[in-house]
Amino acid sequence: MAYWLGLLADIVVVAHMAFVIFVVVGGLAVYWWPWVLWVHIPAVLWGVSIEWAGAVCPLTLVENWLRNQAGEAGYAGDFIQQYLLPTLYPADLTREIQIVLGAAALGINIGVYFSLWSRRRCDSIGHSFV
Repeated sequence: MAYWLGLLADIVVVAHMAFVIFVVVGGLAVYWWPWVLWVHIPAVLWGVSIEWAGAVCPLTLVENWLRNQAGEAGYAGDFIQQYLLPTLYPADLTREIQIVLGAAALGINIGVYFSLWSRRRCDSIGHSFV
């Protein structure tokens, strides 16, 4: 049972990383799939608000609970723990860095959506944005 709970915790980490990537660059998917806008904007608002509030993401809580249930004391040994976890949970993460990360995610997405809006506005074919 502990093995499966540890595996589920690893899956949560992968999902968490995928969510972070989606928050930062998911706006690019709107170029090809306009409906993604309706999923991406709430994701950006959630991700930025978690960073700016200095809160703990619920995915982190789920992962930690699963690891505790699996009897794991910490992160040691596998690929996910070696390479993905330090990206999500840097050791020197400060409040100021969280603010900068949230601002960067917001800035990147404002730029992507402004570019999208400008492109659609200038599109002489007349395709609608959404």
